[in-house]
Amino acid sequence: MKRHIIFILGAALLVFTSCKQTCSNLDYVDPTIGSISMLLVPTRTTVHLPFQVVRWDPSRTDLTDDHIADFPLTLTSHRQQYVFGFLPIVGNVEDVWTYKQESDHEICKPYYYSVDLQGCTLSFAPEGKSGIVKVDYNAEGDRQLRLRNLNESSEFQLVDDYTLTGEATFSGMKAYTYIVSDTPLSNPQNPAPNDHRCLLISAGKDVKSMRIKYGISYISIEQAKHNLQHEIPDFDFQQVCQSGRKVWDDRLNRINVSGGTEAHKRVFYTAFYRCSERMVDINEYGQYYSAFDHQVHKTDQPFYTDNWIWDTHIALEPLETILSPAMEEHRLNSYVEMFKQAGEMPSFAIISGAWPAMTGNYVAVWMADCMNKGLDFDIATGYEGIRKNSLECTMLPWRDGPKCELDDFYHEHGYMPALHPGEEETCERVSDYWEKRQAVSITTANSYSDWAIAQVAHRLGKNADETLFLRKAANYKNVYNPATKLLWPKDKDGNWIEGVDPRYMARPYYTENNAYTFTWDVKHDIAGLAALMGGKKQMEAKLDELYHIPLGTSKFQFYYKLPDNTGMIGQYSIGNEPSFHIPYLYDYVGAPWKTQKRIHQVIDCYFNDGFLGMPGDEDGGGMSAFLVFSMMGFFPVTPGLPVYAIGSPFFEHIDIVLPSGKTFTIDAKGYSEENKYIQSAELNGTALEKTWFTHEELMQGGTLEFTMGRTPNKQWGCADEAIPPSSLALDLMGE
Repeated sequence: MKRHIIFILGAALLVFTSCKQTCSNLDYVDPTIGSISMLLVPTRTTVHLPFQVVRWDPSRTDLTDDHIADFPLTLTSHRQQYVFGFLPIVGNVEDVWTYKQESDHEICKPYYYSVDLQGCTLSFAPEGKSGIVKVDYNAEGDRQLRLRNLNESSEFQLVDDYTLTGEATFSGMKAYTYIVSDTPLSNPQNPAPNDHRCLLISAGKDVKSMRIKYGISYISIEQAKHNLQHEIPDFDFQQVCQSGRKVWDDRLNRINVSGGTEAHKRVFYTAFYRCSERMVDINEYGQYYSAFDHQVHKTDQPFYTDNWIWDTHIALEPLETILSPAMEEHRLNSYVEMFKQAGEMPSFAIISGAWPAMTGNYVAVWMADCMNKGLDFDIATGYEGIRKNSLECTMLPWRDGPKCELDDFYHEHGYMPALHPGEEETCERVSDYWEKRQAVSITTANSYSDWAIAQVAHRLGKNADETLFLRKAANYKNVYNPATKLLWPKDKDGNWIEGVDPRYMARPYYTENNAYTFTWDVKHDIAGLAALMGGKKQMEAKLDELYHIPLGTSKFQFYYKLPDNTGMIGQYSIGNEPSFHIPYLYDYVGAPWKTQKRIHQVIDCYFNDGFLGMPGDEDGGGMSAFLVFSMMGFFPVTPGLPVYAIGSPFFEHIDIVLPSGKTFTIDAKGYSEENKYIQSAELNGTALEKTWFTHEELMQGGTLEFTMGRTPNKQWGCADEAIPPSSLALDLMGE
């Protein structure tokens, strides 16, 4: 049977068993999209409420794996540690402590999960910091529940006939759970005497159905109990399900589309759902535990964590500046609090603290973007943190702590020095096994973030800092090789690295991608990059070339070196975040019709509503936010600059419901899959000849109207004055 028939039947069953609902945007969401990866990590069928702690996701390899080891009671941070493995078991099984349940007839919605197991059907519905499980039995045998250690250690206890508690240790901190059953529990068993890491408990042999509800806390078992009592006071499974559906309806109804294909609607709203996982608010009704100072803090303000800023600064955080600016303010202030608590501004802030993953000082870009969009947060203290990251901390990949000799070289010479092929690493702090120096990417990442710091310095009146950071923002020019017209590694003596193919240079020189991707990693000075290449026409020709350069080797050899470089069109790789903005660069050289063509090609080739519908690691909303923006017809090419470059929409009509109650509407008159080219445009009834508009114009509400056609209009948006702003200057908006 076709997978979409199964999906529709599953949705129909859910409506029948849970609640009667009219069709909504939520009905287009299919969490199984992308759940079998092209190469690396698949999407997960995560059930949760938007930006909340409890995230339910079966423990398995991917959707091809029909053996479920556990149903963890929550995921602590995206794609990180699970805690408190839970599994219902019917009858006697061999090796109960490692037993996996065979699964079938799985139904997954953002607010509801159900699956047939051996001898029972399990259903789940989430609340913010709690969840409820329903187990319906259909076979004879003892009804048992297994709780299992998934971390460094755990301890489970049967408190009374209806109550269980659990405590887990992971990554230097603890999680707690308080579990209540509506059915008496008895006969607790452990793997060995005095070994409480796992627990098997019986609910008898005659129970037809049982409900188990639980709370999660990072403070204490007592707080987990409070969270549960506050959110799920009784065992009304349908009420929790209906409440969750209402929350998701409210979220997904913030953007309403019509026209376009049903498949595109499934892709779009599933992406919007995936944009709603994180950051998560870990404030537990007046207090939260922070791993940044290992203290419990009393406050009525949200405290958000779980952000991979390398992935999310590009599109996910900019999306929320439109939809939820108040939440963005809380997120930024949470980062400020982390800096005040730990003395360093984190990059990847996860539940267990700062994680020095990837590269760059992209919190600076995020802060500058929100500052320039008028958001209210503690800019002065945030500035202290991002300035310290730039000048005092190491910029080496996957490292934190003070700067080292390579950082000193960068600050003196304006680029990260690279090693020649076969040359031995000289810096002991470099991760020499896999991540290497990533020399060119380090240079481009910090050029961009220093440009962002300069903007914040300008706002705060710190003139000397502004001058310093603007100078450092031009460092990317030091690695432009005029012979190859690519951003290229050079050694400590200023010599270009020779004897390397730009297609395969990988991590010694570039982050997860190659020279053909990172040549375009100059979002803050696209005009300057064009000038280095000889002008807009030469830059356009270089962009054209990108989509036609072959791999030059077998796929398995290419991906052995560059496993993140998926979703290839020539040397363009849509499967990784540094490539998201590249199709929009045609707007900046006066050829916007090529942006319109490439965006449709990329999405139609690599983003579909099937199990293989994601071309790379989705990274908890990072890639999905690219989809949401691009399918609406615009994109924030330069976060930090409050403008949007125009692409080409995938729907005839789009309404963005703004926090003010106003609506920003995008109308694409005559749109079809063939009619993807913009013939003309109007903004609020006035002809729009440029290929960009401002964040302020969007947030005021109004209508952006396109007239679409089958062939490109090569005159629209091509004049010099139509090109979006992008240069090292800080007064690009004419302020």
